[in-house]
Amino acid sequence: MGVDPGLTRCGVGIVEQDARRQLSLVAAGVVRTPADQDHAHRLLAIETGLEEWVREHRPDAIAVERVFAQHNLQSVTGTSQAAGIAMLIAARHALPVVLHTPSEVKAAITGSGRADKAQVGAMVARILKLTGPPRPADAADAVALAICHLWRGTATNRYAEAVERAARTRRAGGRARRSA
Repeated sequence: MGVDPGLTRCGVGIVEQDARRQLSLVAAGVVRTPADQDHAHRLLAIETGLEEWVREHRPDAIAVERVFAQHNLQSVTGTSQAAGIAMLIAARHALPVVLHTPSEVKAAITGSGRADKAQVGAMVARILKLTGPPRPADAADAVALAICHLWRGTATNRYAEAVERAARTRRAGGRARRSA
């Protein structure tokens, strides 16, 4: 499950990878909160929304965009808090969580760490064989995070992956899958 953290629109995307390493989109969307709502209640709404995504889709891992300092300190603070909520939910469900910078995601998806949102969206659509990128852009960014994680974030221990894949195959009745 990929999470593009934000207070107004928190992007969420679920991508599945089969045994042949083929990717498919499971779901994409956003958890929205009203800008005029109390800050604490916005964070609670994000927690509730992300919790629903995890319970419904049962991902194997959560990939979150690493927040970096921007010019607007208030914006980066809220974004960091939303990222923290995603990490909390991962911990609550004993899911691995990994942080990817925007440049890492852009490089994984497009080949260039300087790609713009339109290029990322177009490549997400192409990789997943969609007619267009997921909407809104926050959902497409979350899907890109999930793809990046599946391609880059899990290659550290092949033996552990093989053992886990075999266990999932048994649990799924013979259909191996990984999702992020």
